[in-house]
Amino acid sequence: MEEKIWLSSPTMHGEEQVFVKEAFDTNWVAPLGKNVNEFEKEVSSYVGCRAAAAMTAGTHALHLAVKLAGVREGDIVICSDLTFAATVNPVKYENGVQVFVESERETWNMDPVALEKGLKKYKDRVKAVIVANLYGTPAKMDEIVGLCKKYGVTLIEDAAESLGATYKGRQTGTFGKYNAISFNGNKIITTSGGGMFLSDDENAVEKVRFYSTQARDVAPHYQHSEIGYNYRMSNVVAGIGRGQLLHINEHIKLKKDIYMRYKEAFSDLPVEMNPYLDCSEPNFWLSCFTINEEAMNRVNPEKIRIELENNNIEARPIWKPMHLQPVYEKNDFISVGDNVGEDIFRRGLCLPSDIKMTEEQQENVIKIIKGLF
Repeated sequence: MEEKIWLSSPTMHGEEQVFVKEAFDTNWVAPLGKNVNEFEKEVSSYVGCRAAAAMTAGTHALHLAVKLAGVREGDIVICSDLTFAATVNPVKYENGVQVFVESERETWNMDPVALEKGLKKYKDRVKAVIVANLYGTPAKMDEIVGLCKKYGVTLIEDAAESLGATYKGRQTGTFGKYNAISFNGNKIITTSGGGMFLSDDENAVEKVRFYSTQARDVAPHYQHSEIGYNYRMSNVVAGIGRGQLLHINEHIKLKKDIYMRYKEAFSDLPVEMNPYLDCSEPNFWLSCFTINEEAMNRVNPEKIRIELENNNIEARPIWKPMHLQPVYEKNDFISVGDNVGEDIFRRGLCLPSDIKMTEEQQENVIKIIKGLF
């Protein structure tokens, strides 16, 4: 059987081992150390924010963002609907209530019109808005930031999938009061598992470091005045991240090349690639498409996925919208009349986007898909 083509797998370069070896050689294998400190500084500098706290997961960064936003039992947090569950689950960790907001078709992200509808509906109960940049594509950030300011709510940007993407020349992960990125194994760069909390509020970052190291008070003995968590990234894992960060722009270029090859190859098919605004530059983490409605009776996403799987090629469905998830079926869903997210989920597919995939391998993927049409 031919070598498997993955959706998006880690790509190591060698520099990672240099930083990891330094951690071993100096015996700083426990949490914290030089790699953690430097990784935080390097990511902050790359993204363009004042401070960062390295975490064991992007989900943990989102959790502490929700906590810092002051979410308490019964408070409303308005969330992107078309996203992975990790975007919205942390609201429940603080006993908040998620209200899901429909997507718009230009970016597949949170619709500002639906967002304002939700802000008006819940008024003073809304403590925060969590917007995700789906598949590495920036949302309509000007409108969303403006609405959060207008209604006086905290914006949390889930840039887990969009590290390196820009909106009007500004990096994602900087638009919220609190921001989160992910270094999970399939992301644009990886630490195998991990994430980072980002903010221009340096006091907030210090508070996150406090919470994520079990909320230990300043004392010679172990004293705790608040509930804390074991969320801090280890020095070894941060070493992997430092080596990966050296190659982020290279990874983004390779991802874009993959997207553009798909776009050109499929120009004569009844499909549309995942869209983005002219004022933004995605990181092209995952290349996706939707099948035009008129072709769905002949070819559907699951048929393509299974055919690729039969050829040892990984593809995945689009995220199932949160309002359709059994665990959230009782939560409110704000729409403006067009079920965009549900439609994208029904007609869409995430294509192999692994940067180790050769052009010849991608041509084979393209050939298989075209053959089904």
